[in-house]
Amino acid sequence: MDFKLRCIDCNKEYEREDIYTCECGGILEVKIDLDSINLDFKFDGNNLSVWKYGCLLPVKIKPVSLREGGTPLYNADYLSEKLGVKVYVKHEGLNPSGSFKDRGMTVGVTKAIELGKGAVACASTGNTSASMAMYAAKAKLKAYILLPSGKVALGKVAQALMHGAKVVGIRGNFDKALALVREISEKEGFYLLNSVNPFRLEGQKTIAFEIVDEIGVPDRVILPVGNAGNISAIFKGFKELKELGLIDSIPKMTGVQAEGANPIYKAFVEGKRDIKAMNPETIATAIRIGNPVNAKKALNAVYESKGVVTQVSDEEIINAQKMLAAKEGIGVEPASAASVAGLIKLLKQGEIEKDERVVCITTGHLLKDPETVIKVCGSPIEVDANIEAIKAVL
Repeated sequence: MDFKLRCIDCNKEYEREDIYTCECGGILEVKIDLDSINLDFKFDGNNLSVWKYGCLLPVKIKPVSLREGGTPLYNADYLSEKLGVKVYVKHEGLNPSGSFKDRGMTVGVTKAIELGKGAVACASTGNTSASMAMYAAKAKLKAYILLPSGKVALGKVAQALMHGAKVVGIRGNFDKALALVREISEKEGFYLLNSVNPFRLEGQKTIAFEIVDEIGVPDRVILPVGNAGNISAIFKGFKELKELGLIDSIPKMTGVQAEGANPIYKAFVEGKRDIKAMNPETIATAIRIGNPVNAKKALNAVYESKGVVTQVSDEEIINAQKMLAAKEGIGVEPASAASVAGLIKLLKQGEIEKDERVVCITTGHLLKDPETVIKVCGSPIEVDANIEAIKAVL
């Protein structure tokens, strides 16, 4: 496989692989020479995993893998009947660390080893830190993490700590943590594994490959948008398949932001490709990001695929989370449910046609954020240890 890094702003190309942004300040993407690809997989619905599609991933050595990918694509029967549109739910919370980040980390950590790095680093709202810590442990690399203190769900912090990462909480938000970790990574020679790293996003494009492998090309893919790497990665996956002649169309990429963390939504409404940073606040901690580094990539994906970006309230997010759990048996953290909340909203607005096939991506597992569950559902009922007391509350 032949590939280069290319700036999405000025189109300058780089042969070197250990950079994250262009000298013009633009972010980079991996541009694969598709003519150099020797396709060695078939879309047959079998043996789904990230590395089934290894011939389309830019690594040269044996991957660091925890058997990521192959997540279920559920027929959401209740949602389909209630909403009058065919709905699938791709549950990325069933990856090894409990989120979609593992798809990127298997590629990113493998690339760190290729480049001879001894340590990896990231800023995180939680899921990135948990995933990076797991894969760094597997690869025997040191891991350094900056978190916004008091703003990360404890389940995610616990994962990062248990897997041996050095975790530092800062008195500031995620965007400040990212700025600091980028600076310290450059000074200390750490390999940065936030989604500004173009190789990490390559792993996440396999979500598109797996969807096609199971059901072909849907009409629309809806997903939560925080730092905006995932929507651009999935779009890139569909686009590469189309350029390879494996599919004929690309779904409408549809992003959903929380009302309190919505700079990409605001830019979309105004028809712009640049965002205005904001101070974010939402119950959906995984997408509580006010200055998403991949905003321009995400907006490009939405505009090019003729998709949309919408926003949903915290109440709409929690209602969707409860609906998924109680009616479909799918347990997700709040940010994950933003995709379903967005689907419901867009249907009410007439943005989605009733004959569409829609895939909602749920990005993280319910157990990532148990504190929020207790807040919105209440604690278990406590009674005396006898039959009468138990029957009284049934």
